[in-house]
Amino acid sequence: MQLGFVTAIVPDASLEDAFSIAGEIGYDCMEVMCWPPGKAERRYAGITHIDVLALDNAEIDRLQKLQSDTGVTISALGYYPNVLSPDEAEADQGCQHIKAVIKATARLGLATMNTFVGRDWTKSVDDNWPRFLETWKPIIDVAEEHGVRVGIENCPMFFTADEWPGGKNLAISPDIWRRMFDDIPSDCFGLNFDPSHLVLQQMDYVKPLADFADKLFHVHAKDLRIDRLRLNEVGVFANPNRWHSPKLPGLGDIDWGRFFGALVDAEYDGPVCVEVEDRAYEGSHADCLRALRQSHNFLRSFVV
Repeated sequence: MQLGFVTAIVPDASLEDAFSIAGEIGYDCMEVMCWPPGKAERRYAGITHIDVLALDNAEIDRLQKLQSDTGVTISALGYYPNVLSPDEAEADQGCQHIKAVIKATARLGLATMNTFVGRDWTKSVDDNWPRFLETWKPIIDVAEEHGVRVGIENCPMFFTADEWPGGKNLAISPDIWRRMFDDIPSDCFGLNFDPSHLVLQQMDYVKPLADFADKLFHVHAKDLRIDRLRLNEVGVFANPNRWHSPKLPGLGDIDWGRFFGALVDAEYDGPVCVEVEDRAYEGSHADCLRALRQSHNFLRSFVV
């Protein structure tokens, strides 16, 4: 396994600075954000550390040199839109850019890009399914053509009132993953697995590692704490931001020894990238660096 971090936590740093930060702290790799240039309203979105639309041979050479000089590799390219949004322009832009990121992944000699499946949050899973198939079969065709694996993160994308009631990502549970992979059977279609999203849903975050061992393309390391006193007041049907908090690894409810033991049992040997969304570490760039150092120190005993 390789220990890394998601570059969304250093949005104001250049890619060169991100490589330097990773090398100085001791990380092995980074998942690099590749949103289209421009800002987004969602936290940790709209970050462009690699502009795949401007990826020429000189830029490819520069990225290869950065990796060689620092000893830090790129674990994957990341871009997380909602390609099933009821806003057709938003969905189409996301779909086209995912394909561009897939092609850039291949040009950089990388194996994986990570994203969301998306969802029309006003509709049920079944009602989303025809559009899911219509949208994602062509995307996976592009991935297969270029030899790139697409890792789907299992985040529900339901935290606030504007994402009610279904959330903005279909791929939230083993039941749905099985349906996805049965309907689009491809070695290029798998998971970017984040255990914290299963903790949020009161689910077993270890068993799926064995059940989907062949679909584990990439792993995020993020912890989560459920405020049980608050949950007892508002219940699970309240917006989740009222009763949970994303935390740094080791500061939440995940048993990381048990989790990494299951990863080893599943024979996973890929990247595990810290995803920082802990509000206690968002006050400044220095706080972000402190989060990365603290997460590295905690997780390094599991990823030698």
